[in-house]
Order: sequence, then structure tokens, then C-alpha cells
Amino acid sequence: MSVLSATGAGVRHHRRWLLRDLDLVIEAGEAVAVAGPPGSGRTSTLLALARRLRLSVGTVSLSGTAALGHVAGVNDPEPVFTVREHVRERLALLGRSRREAATVDLHGLDPESQGRDLTPYQKQVLGLILARLAKPALIALDGVDSGLDAGEQAALWALLGELTAEGVAVLVTAREIDPARVSRTVLLSDPRSGEPGHAVVQESPAKSAPAKEAAEAPPAAAEAAAEAPPAEAEVEAAEEAEDAEEQEPQ
Repeated sequence: MSVLSATGAGVRHHRRWLLRDLDLVIEAGEAVAVAGPPGSGRTSTLLALARRLRLSVGTVSLSGTAALGHVAGVNDPEPVFTVREHVRERLALLGRSRREAATVDLHGLDPESQGRDLTPYQKQVLGLILARLAKPALIALDGVDSGLDAGEQAALWALLGELTAEGVAVLVTAREIDPARVSRTVLLSDPRSGEPGHAVVQESPAKSAPAKEAAEAPPAAAEAAAEAPPAEAEVEAAEEAEDAEEQEPQ
């Protein structure tokens, strides 16, 4: 079952294409990556596909809702909130009881750790915990290889694997991606040497067969998610994240 469908999607800002002419379909339970060098528009592409950044051209449609995991510069943890307080606050925003926080799996995070003390890996884990509370059809998270060592990346991908096994689609960004971890990769060009915003979608051969089988599964095997209006992040927030990308060491 298709969770996300993008047709001719493009985002233009300050006379520069951040993304253009992207056609992409993401099925339930798939992991898809957006990869490219610093400044290539990874964060902007992620936000546009999650419908948090307004398109200049084209369309993005969702079956169900999309939730953001950790996206630096857009939804960083509150510095003085503890992990548990973040969970309680998100539950309240979703109209659920704060008492449910006691039953939420924190995946090893210290419930009393404050946002300002979390490592990059812990921020990613917290982002997934909070996104999962909304029971979305798709979760989008930024920079899965940023500031994480090999062990932390493996642990994060294990958590993402749990989500896809439950039928949740996952969209991530990274400078480089192991094709074996995803169904397909959106490769963005280097704006310093190529056409800004140009994207190429590459299928991962090892993942294409399972993805096809999932797409052909009976509709009753998947739960329908309720449509919710998208919340838009400011274009400037995405631009700041991209600017920070460009300053990262190669």
C-alpha cells in the first residue's frame, strides 16, 4: 500500500532550486533514504516529502499522516525538559493522558536526562519515541549518520527496522547510505558541481522483491491511518539546517 506519492515535486527558494522534478513512491513498511553531499538539499527534501515545507511545483500526497523524528534546527529537544517530560508533553499535544508516559518504552534513555545533555544518537532515539506516539504512517528523520559512531548507527537502524516491521514507512537523510538498508535512495546532486536540486531515484536490488510482495499484499493486512492536515515548517528553518550542513567537515 502506497503511503507517500510525489509527482514532479520541487522547492525553490531565493532563486535556487532546493529540489526539482522528483517522482517517488514509498510503500508501507519501506525505508527510503535521501542522500547527498553537504548543501545538496537533503533536509529540505525530507521536509517537503513530509509536507512540512511548501512545494513550489508538483504534488506530495500521503495516505495517513507523517511525523517528524529528529530534524536539527527544526524540532530540537527542549534544553531543560527531561526525556520523560518530552513524552508527557507530546502525549498532551496529542490529546492523550500524560499518565501514559510511564508505559512508553524509552529504549534505554534515562528518563531524567535533559534535552541539552542528549548525544546525537540519544536525540535521534527520542525523536523516534515522540514521533511513534502519533501512530503515523510515515516517520521522517534527518542525519542518521551525523555525529553517530558505527555502533550507534547500527542501533538506530535496528530501531528503524522495528518500525518498518510494524508497517510504518521510514524516510531518512544521510551523506552516504548502505543500499542494503533501504528500498530505494533519492540521490541529490552536488550544487557546486552539478545541477542544483537534481534528484535521481535508485532502487536497491536486494530490497525490490520484498517491496513488491508487500505492495501486492491484501489491503486488509494493513491498518488505515486517518488523514490529518499537515503542519508546515518555515522555509527559513530548512535553509538554516542546510547552511549548517555546508559547514560540516567533509
